[in-house]
Amino acid sequence: MDTVTGIFDFGITQLTILQMVKVFITGAAITAVMTPVAIWLAPKIGAVDIPKDGRRMHTKPMPRFGGMAMFIGITVSLFIYLPISQRVSGVIVGGILIFIVGIIDDLKNMPAKVKFICQIGCATVLYMFNIRILHISNPFDQSHLIFFHPAVSFLVTVIWVVGVTNTINLIDGLDGLAAGVSAISAVAIAYVAYIHGVYGVTIAMLAVAGGAAGFLPYNFNPAKIFMGDGGSLFLGFMLASLSIISPFKSATFVAIIVPVFVLAVPIFDTLFAILRRAINKRPIMEADKGHLHHRIVAAGFGQRRAVLTIYAISGVMGVAAITLSRQLKVETVLLVFIAVTLIYVFLTDSHSVDLVHAAKGKNNIQEDKDK
Repeated sequence: MDTVTGIFDFGITQLTILQMVKVFITGAAITAVMTPVAIWLAPKIGAVDIPKDGRRMHTKPMPRFGGMAMFIGITVSLFIYLPISQRVSGVIVGGILIFIVGIIDDLKNMPAKVKFICQIGCATVLYMFNIRILHISNPFDQSHLIFFHPAVSFLVTVIWVVGVTNTINLIDGLDGLAAGVSAISAVAIAYVAYIHGVYGVTIAMLAVAGGAAGFLPYNFNPAKIFMGDGGSLFLGFMLASLSIISPFKSATFVAIIVPVFVLAVPIFDTLFAILRRAINKRPIMEADKGHLHHRIVAAGFGQRRAVLTIYAISGVMGVAAITLSRQLKVETVLLVFIAVTLIYVFLTDSHSVDLVHAAKGKNNIQEDKDK
């Protein structure tokens, strides 16, 4: 089995624990301060989520401009703690563009095809700034690299960035879910990068983790504000772009597997959603209540316990990524088995499936009445 990776860093050669704590706190503090501003500003610009169907878990209008706070907190932290370079500029420029796309979608409900094209454009920006997946390496012969043709490198980079960006967007269905999973994922990748001496990625991921964590007190159930597409697309884009920058100083099999492990919950949920909609002959981009978090709530867990359950699964996969990076194969297999089993049980549990179908039928009846 081959793997893909790109090996870059931001030129940071030393990093202390105190510096890492400062990065995290800076991102969290700025976001926490800016979130009340976002709550105040949201209704004035029309960034309000009004529940119009049974798919939504909230019952009253909610401001959905929290992405602004995280965007400011994370971006300012990157400017403070990372030296400006070509790749840092690429991450920031791409992040600004994807945030703008998300905000426009929050305000104007951008058509799915247009949003998808814009996401491809943002991924292209990364490629232009030399943040790209360049080659594959054979896990059985780490010294042998097969470099991609530029066109193939571009295609693989775009697929990864757009795919991960949308996985975070798709799991943003419960209070605190996307922010918490993003924070856990960012901390796990930051730790792996740190133990392998790739300090620039460590700093950037801690800024992302801090921004997500600073938003959580306002977003955890019962939420005072939603992050909106501006926030979920921005978080997904940052995780995708920074995970391309390998947390390893040499090309290895685990270089791409680590971010896949860390982001396993949203990736698995997204793939399952695509398969489910294809089997049911529904549009792939059509929203439904069949996601992992919906199934867990339908199983009787409630929003808070459902979110904490997914946090736990994400944490297990994050630890699995760390054990894999340390070549602890038995421990990694055990952890992955536990996480995959939990995901499988919730996604295939007959009770939750029946409840989801019942809710869907109820929504269809309501839609017919509205017509």
